[in-house]
Amino acid sequence: MKKISILTSIVLVTILFSCSPAHREKMEYSPSAVADTTANSYISSSAAVEDGKDSTRKFIRTAEMKFRVKSVINSTYNIETIAARRGGFVTYTSLNTTVDNVTTTAVSADSLLETTYFTVSNTITLRVPNTLLDTTLKEIAAGIEFLDYRIIKADDVALMMLSNTLAQKRAARAEERLSKAIDEKGRKLNETTRAEDLLLSRQDMADHARMSNLSLADQVNFSTISLNIYQRQSIKRELLASNKDITAYEPGFGRKLVQSLKTGWKVLEAIVLFLANLWAVFLLGLAIYLLYRWLKAMNTARNKRNQLNQ
Repeated sequence: MKKISILTSIVLVTILFSCSPAHREKMEYSPSAVADTTANSYISSSAAVEDGKDSTRKFIRTAEMKFRVKSVINSTYNIETIAARRGGFVTYTSLNTTVDNVTTTAVSADSLLETTYFTVSNTITLRVPNTLLDTTLKEIAAGIEFLDYRIIKADDVALMMLSNTLAQKRAARAEERLSKAIDEKGRKLNETTRAEDLLLSRQDMADHARMSNLSLADQVNFSTISLNIYQRQSIKRELLASNKDITAYEPGFGRKLVQSLKTGWKVLEAIVLFLANLWAVFLLGLAIYLLYRWLKAMNTARNKRNQLNQ
């Protein structure tokens, strides 16, 4: 009975331990459960950033985008500001205006209307810290009016960097052995010259491997973003002087006659309107004339009475 009770106690303790919160939490966050949870989730390009968990990974992350904006000039200034704020820099920019079409229209005898259809675009290359690539792209995306494409790549160059490091070490060891051999055994000029050439070749290989690693490390630390931005086709109109012979635009006889009649009618209208503005003067003149006639008639009648009285 005592043995049975001991076994019963062990079983109860085991069951309680298996049902404890810590054990449940461990089962809930097991690696298999995490793998199942993240299998269908969206992984941002920042997942390629080396976070210290796997030091063997070295990613070169690049992004390429083409999109339309409202104003290429304003967007260019904005992108340059974003790059500087994120600790990056612009390595290339090429702002261009492409003339699509030019038309001219005669608007008068000596004037032309020139209409220019043009498109403004810019090609920009900038570099930002690797860990801030996603943040920079999101800020740039705020000014996009229409996105043509967006390509993000992450290339693991860890093996290439390891290969360069090993090649550098091999070249260093070979250089050391050659230097020692030249110092100890190189007596003849021809042998020494060949050994020196071989030593320079090994040094060149070591330098090449070192420079390649430095270049790869720089690309790992700073991501490269290539942008191609453009705006809608714009129109510019300008009034220009015509260099053609003005006699080609001289109107015919009928048009001249019509124009003359119009001009004469306008002159007549001006005269009538001018005389209408003088109605007060005419009215005063008429009053003076009538008063003069009345006084003259009164004077004539008085003279006739005087003659009859005599």
